[in-house]
Amino acid sequence: MEQRTVLVVLFDGVQSLDVTGPVEVFTGATHCLDDADGAHRGYAVRTASMDGAPVRTSSGLTLVPDSALADAPAPDTLLVPGGTATRSPDPQLTAWLRVHGPRARRLVSVCTGAIRLAEAGLLEGRRATTHWAYCDKLAKDHPGVEVDPEPIYVRDGHVATSAGVTAGIDLALALVEEDLGRAVALTVARHLVVFLRRPGNQAQFSVQLSAQTARREPLREVQQWITEHPADDLSVGALAARARLSPRHFARAFQTETGLTPGTYVERVRVEHARRLLEDTSDGVAEVSRACGYGTPEAMRRAFLKALGTAPAEYRRRFHPGPAPATATGTSTTHPHR
Repeated sequence: MEQRTVLVVLFDGVQSLDVTGPVEVFTGATHCLDDADGAHRGYAVRTASMDGAPVRTSSGLTLVPDSALADAPAPDTLLVPGGTATRSPDPQLTAWLRVHGPRARRLVSVCTGAIRLAEAGLLEGRRATTHWAYCDKLAKDHPGVEVDPEPIYVRDGHVATSAGVTAGIDLALALVEEDLGRAVALTVARHLVVFLRRPGNQAQFSVQLSAQTARREPLREVQQWITEHPADDLSVGALAARARLSPRHFARAFQTETGLTPGTYVERVRVEHARRLLEDTSDGVAEVSRACGYGTPEAMRRAFLKALGTAPAEYRRRFHPGPAPATATGTSTTHPHR
């Protein structure tokens, strides 16, 4: 198998992590394969700026490209990162993307790189996402693009767009899994100490990020406790005791400071935790339900139907490739990749 060329476009004002995150994933996958059998497989990662000159990132780092875009090899995957520079049009780069973008087997953007793709007409009629702070701008400036502000990444045909900054790592891992298999992607994820979060429809914000952080220390500690102990007793009474408040005072203060009732916050944390276990482990549904504080699979099923509109088993079928764990009757089902 020949190496797939990944070409990363560089420009002044680029977000450094939009570049280095995916690059670390693709090169990590290549090293993983090389270490396994000594053969040179995986990816040949190249970077290029418009004129081949070094670029200064939005954080002040200087990146030295391998070449000018005109001299770069034809890519299998063309990746356009985001950054502060995408706030203003770049006619020269837009013209280059308009010509060369359709020639790549796979077109990828990270963060506001989607704006560059849209300016080149490469997202017209497609579903896409970008950093949550720029979704409205993308939708307003390019009405022909179906902008979805929720997912961490979106796949539409051969075009893949990801949300802000670190979401580029999630998307790159998904592409590695697609190209080289789950085992390689999981090895890279473990090396980078990140989750192998395959499904792109995960929200851009975790429960902790989407909810407001409480101002008072006892309530902040309770929020963290809920996240770290989803299987524990998380009733209002138990949480109020941990915050050293009366249940009534605690419930009122928690909702005022986080924007959510304690029960709603707990439910969202448990669903999020269960999703990760269903995606990244082979634990049975009953085991996952206990680990997430539901007690019974039926309780978790009701929570999933309410929050996601699908049952846990169906969720796993869609988002956990490979053989499913044995059911209570001892049977198992092999599920296809998404």
